[in-house]
Amino acid sequence: MTHLAELRRDLAAALYLADWFGLSEGICNHFSVVVPEETDRYLINPYGIHWSEIRPHHLLLIDGEGHVIEGDGEVEATALYIHVAGHRANTRHRAILHTHMPYSTALTMVQGGQLEMAHQTAVRYWGRMAHHGFGGIALDEAEGNRIADAQRDDPHADIFFLDHHGVTVGGESIAVAFDDLYYLERASRQQVLAQSTGLPLKIMPEETVQTTYRQMEQLRVPSAELHFKALLHKHSLDS
Repeated sequence: MTHLAELRRDLAAALYLADWFGLSEGICNHFSVVVPEETDRYLINPYGIHWSEIRPHHLLLIDGEGHVIEGDGEVEATALYIHVAGHRANTRHRAILHTHMPYSTALTMVQGGQLEMAHQTAVRYWGRMAHHGFGGIALDEAEGNRIADAQRDDPHADIFFLDHHGVTVGGESIAVAFDDLYYLERASRQQVLAQSTGLPLKIMPEETVQTTYRQMEQLRVPSAELHFKALLHKHSLDS
């Protein structure tokens, strides 16, 4: 399998799996990945195909202006402006995944909403999160660039909470970004459920957070690769 074919398989699988886990919304939202050894080339899902039906051949190969080089279909305007600007803003983010997944999005809708260090799953994101104000739907370069500014201004951030909108996750590979997306929604769900009791959250001491983060960071990337591989196998997406 060529590297491009592998990227197609993994990105299509990530879209399928995101839908299977309930992280998709209609035919909206979008995932992209940089094509290595190419100048300003990206794979991205086309507008109008449900994620449960996405297959590798459906993905579009586009350039930085949104022109389709390979594939049939169109790029949603918001996808073009959010993803191309995001990849350019932080070249470490080879994959960018954008969703309106419910629990993480819920945190963007409440005053002062943020992922708190109240559970070990949340700790993996300590120091890796940024928040971005809402400027309307990203139907032009201006809003895409505003979102990208958050990625440029905080190069250590991989998780971006977009107020009144959703979340964007960047990673050095599709597997790593998907793993972060999956566990982000789990952490957000745990927090929302805990807060629904009406009791105050029990926040970890800073020293405990730092120690736990260092422990988790040692395992995050290899664990992500194994998790994604296991999901591909479970869903027969590994061929």
